[in-house]
Amino acid sequence: MEEDDPNKQKVNRVPLVAVLLAGAFVAILNQTLLVTAIPPIMADLNITANTGQWLNSVFMLVNGIMIPITAFLIGKFTTRKLFMTAMGLFAFGTLVAGISPNFEVLILGRVIQASGAGIMIPLMQTVLFLVFPVEKRGQAMGLVGMVIAFAPAIGPTLSGYIVDQFPWRALFFIILPIALADMIIAYFILKNVTEQTFPKLDIRSIMLSTFGFGGLLYAFSVAGMNGWTSTSVLVWMGIGALSLLWFILRQLKLPEPILEFRVFKSSIFALTNVIGVVVFMSMIGAATILPIYMQDMQGFTAFESGLMLMPGAIVMGVMNPITGRIFDKIGARWLAISGMTVLTVSNFLFTNLSEDTGFAYMAIIHSFRMLSLAMVMMPVTTAGLNSLPDRLIPHGTAMNNTLRQVGGSLGTAFLVTVMTVGAGFAPEGTAESAMIYGVNLSFWVTTVLAFIGLIISTFVKHPPKSGTTVQTDDKEDEKSG
Repeated sequence: MEEDDPNKQKVNRVPLVAVLLAGAFVAILNQTLLVTAIPPIMADLNITANTGQWLNSVFMLVNGIMIPITAFLIGKFTTRKLFMTAMGLFAFGTLVAGISPNFEVLILGRVIQASGAGIMIPLMQTVLFLVFPVEKRGQAMGLVGMVIAFAPAIGPTLSGYIVDQFPWRALFFIILPIALADMIIAYFILKNVTEQTFPKLDIRSIMLSTFGFGGLLYAFSVAGMNGWTSTSVLVWMGIGALSLLWFILRQLKLPEPILEFRVFKSSIFALTNVIGVVVFMSMIGAATILPIYMQDMQGFTAFESGLMLMPGAIVMGVMNPITGRIFDKIGARWLAISGMTVLTVSNFLFTNLSEDTGFAYMAIIHSFRMLSLAMVMMPVTTAGLNSLPDRLIPHGTAMNNTLRQVGGSLGTAFLVTVMTVGAGFAPEGTAESAMIYGVNLSFWVTTVLAFIGLIISTFVKHPPKSGTTVQTDDKEDEKSG
């Protein structure tokens, strides 16, 4: 239909961006709500840390499975239909999780939630890149980064307070009305800005990506309980690796791939995505491990562990728009180098935790970690996407989000496994000191990863890119155009 043609309509981007940011906010808030709630859930449902981390890992994994399909969905459906469907799935999953009687149903609710959330975030990024001119994309992505940061700022602290006062299921009933309200508002004000190209869906590719990413995550997760050389770990790792290799080779042959791997012909896009994966692994993995360390090994309450995370998340939220503006002026290279340096040092300072480590020390170091993420995550993402032609931006956002979510889920599973296995190699002492030894070992891993990311960031460049955008009716655009 002509009215859906994004090149023929004017779009008031303020309400459009507000609705999309609200949807992304509620999805990310939901993910971080369980960060400090995992220990109480473990106690209530009688599960281990390796099992409990699946509540975060499965959310990110399903995100990683859904995100590649999003490029197809963006071409198949209008912006409004896709957003309403995604929010509907998310709301239904939230309801299922809220009424879950056991761990299995809770996991099912998280899977349904993630199937909707996995669509929302790349859809939002694609739309923002279409409605903002290239010289303002850093500023636009700074808004995205602010949402990604402020949700964690509220999530863990709110979660900690609620699970200290009420049953953990109350968390989902807080999210549900917010999701429903955003759906109602979107129904009236959301416009269609993406272009429908009606691509074909390749079922075999979906199955291969599911087995590929799912097999690897399952292998990493059960390694903590069964050991890295156990039959189940080796079998699932083999299934995952072979399926992923087959998936990649198939995408390179298909005329309409589910995930367009040719975006990696841009060296800048390839480098920035490696850095993004390292950063996301560090952020999500540490956000899972620190509350377990504080509650199970130091005796802090869930609320206190959430409160420790809050200053860092606020720092990241405040700094994201600022680093977005800096990016628009100087590019991503020096922001990435500076940020990865701070991340490497702050991760290193978390390798000496003990039973006596103070609350203030953890809050300050974590704040520096989150400052570094604000300097790196959105700038390198924007630089990578700016290096692509506009027709590949939906594929670029899909690839970028897939790698981050899968990297985050694998990273979380791997770091929790390192923590669990590392405790078995601890010098003689109490059970708490052994687990703390494992926590320190996991932060050594993140330190090494951050240092590798620092080296890679020195190769990032920021070439100018000219692109087209959806015509907006903002006066500011007319002046800048």
